[in-house]
Amino acid sequence: MIQIKKEGVILRKTKVAFESGGVLNPAVIKVGAEVFMFYRAVSTGNYSTIGFCRLNGPLEVAERYDYPVLLPIGDRESKGIEDPRIVQIEKEYFLTYTAFDGFNALGALAISTDLKTFERHGIIVPVISFPELKAFAESTCKLNEKYSRFSHDKTEMNKDVKLLVWDKDFIFFPRRINGKLYFLHRIKPDIQIACVNQISDLNVSFWNDYLLNLNRNIVMISKYEHEISYIGGGCPPIETAEGWLIIYHGVHDTADGYVYSACAALLDLDNPKIEIARLPYALFKPETEWELLGKVNNVCFPSGTALFDDTLYIYYGAADRQIACASVSLTTLVNELIAFKI
Repeated sequence: MIQIKKEGVILRKTKVAFESGGVLNPAVIKVGAEVFMFYRAVSTGNYSTIGFCRLNGPLEVAERYDYPVLLPIGDRESKGIEDPRIVQIEKEYFLTYTAFDGFNALGALAISTDLKTFERHGIIVPVISFPELKAFAESTCKLNEKYSRFSHDKTEMNKDVKLLVWDKDFIFFPRRINGKLYFLHRIKPDIQIACVNQISDLNVSFWNDYLLNLNRNIVMISKYEHEISYIGGGCPPIETAEGWLIIYHGVHDTADGYVYSACAALLDLDNPKIEIARLPYALFKPETEWELLGKVNNVCFPSGTALFDDTLYIYYGAADRQIACASVSLTTLVNELIAFKI
């Protein structure tokens, strides 16, 4: 079993209005010896914006803004922006997040060259209802019944609103692979993968063709008890000599409700559509008071990492109330994964 060190809570909510309800699920990027953290900040009424803090090294908060750095814009974001992730691709920083309008949760993108100002690119996932998605997918192959079970499409409940497929956890790989931009995203209950030449390719035509072959674009499905209900993206992929290290979240519906754990897998370096290894147990799971009790109990939701020498620091939302960190030897983790090659 991998030895994980729980470093404790890094960031807690404050009395400042925009983050008085909680802080969680941060996007993380290392810049020199510093860690920049763009985190989900929740105000009263479950309205989310993106806050910012800077760490000296992996654990010491050196600076924290008392205002959000990204605010919701437009109807698609009218109830908040949530769960950011960030990667650097060449000279640009790709920050993805979930836009929420009160009914629909959809992946969106903002790009920066300086980590200070961001150009918004709007929704980049398919804007489609579940019956439409099912019709596309089942024109070529039977869709796993879990997709229907997890669909929130209850049109009789909201006749004035078109309910869409929730497509979250949109995460880019941190470099082009064979000249293409690869990314993970999640339509419950699986993790899907796709690639494009450029961001402008993510249009209606692309997604229609993609959904026609949805089953061929699923990269990971639930396998083990700790992730048996569904899985979803976590941290941006980490390049290692043995493959792309994927730290994702797995969910188990128990008698005490859903339990969210951090999990680990490897994808092929040249063709990340191929899973090559996966831990058969959770990398870490809710155990401490700050993970077991909160806005949502029993949650470890990994969303960003920073590597210092051989120590990988994994930042995660703990019980949907605060941001915590766990650390592990990268070499040890990869070697353990190799032992479980598929």
